[in-house]
Amino acid sequence: MNTSTLASTAPTSKTQSPRLLAGLLLSAAIAAAATAAARIDWLQAHGFSALTLAIVIGMLVGNLGYQRIAPACGPGVNFSKQNLLRLGIILYGFRLTFQDIGHVGISGVLIDALVLCSTFGMALLLGTRLFKLDRNTAMLIGAGSSICGAAAVMATEPVLRAQPAQVTVAVATVVVFGSLAIFLYPLLYQLNLHWQFLAASPLAYGIFTGSTVHEVAQVVAAARAVSPDAANTAVIAKMVRVMMLAPFLMLLSAYVAKKSTGSDKAGRAGKAGRLAIPWFAFGFVAVVALNSLAALPTALVAHVNDADNVLLAMAMAALGISTHFSSIRTAGIKPLLFAACLFGWLIVGGAVINNVVLRLFA
Repeated sequence: MNTSTLASTAPTSKTQSPRLLAGLLLSAAIAAAATAAARIDWLQAHGFSALTLAIVIGMLVGNLGYQRIAPACGPGVNFSKQNLLRLGIILYGFRLTFQDIGHVGISGVLIDALVLCSTFGMALLLGTRLFKLDRNTAMLIGAGSSICGAAAVMATEPVLRAQPAQVTVAVATVVVFGSLAIFLYPLLYQLNLHWQFLAASPLAYGIFTGSTVHEVAQVVAAARAVSPDAANTAVIAKMVRVMMLAPFLMLLSAYVAKKSTGSDKAGRAGKAGRLAIPWFAFGFVAVVALNSLAALPTALVAHVNDADNVLLAMAMAALGISTHFSSIRTAGIKPLLFAACLFGWLIVGGAVINNVVLRLFA
């Protein structure tokens, strides 16, 4: 019996390796193309990162002939979308240190926390009740809007066990409204010089931008349009916001487990309500702690960050490959309108939060 089992599984393992390699190579090729395209000046100026471009190119590949080669690439594409994603999120911690918190002070940390909690809370409330979206889509869009765009969406996906189409819709909203923020925020700064709703300084504008704009690249583009000092402050505020990703994932995992237990029948509650611990979030925190010690050479950290960009780009490429335009069309206009409401809250509610907190700590 054991002999027959080994005989039956051996061919499978032999055929799985080429399919794994083929899918990894396809994801890597798309990631390389996206990375090269992201170096184009116009795309850089408009905040289009390699991650954003990777999912766009991946979607084009996935909808223009991928089905013919899917049997030969499927395992590798899935590996990129799942395993490489988790590793990429862990290594993302090398971009952050706990010392970053000191640069924006308690007020900056409090602003980030309030913006995150209020935005995600609004996402839960409006997404499922007003816009009648499924819970996963609402949470993914909420995570992308409240924390760090596509990276937060991708990090939240394993906790929710979301479908590729749901993830892609959420990432699309980040691209649309984050890109809009690049042009809108400098205009808001000029208007604020007259209305003086926020303190008319690069520091205040930087914290506002870092605490409310979706993607890191978009934060840099929106803040640099005002001044280098505003850009520096915005990036630090954004990094502190990104650092909140790990505790957010842990709390979200507990929330999802509790909701599952409450909604399932008694006979299945124990199994469905089991807490799905996002272990990679602990890895993320550990890497941030290691990076805070400055124990590793700067050149090594730079190489790790370059490798991490590749891993995340491969994960986004694989996500794009797995997504079909028909699935996005099925989602309809509601996710976009929902994300627009969250974007409006980030601007208006974020400005109120920034104004109140900065006045309290003035």
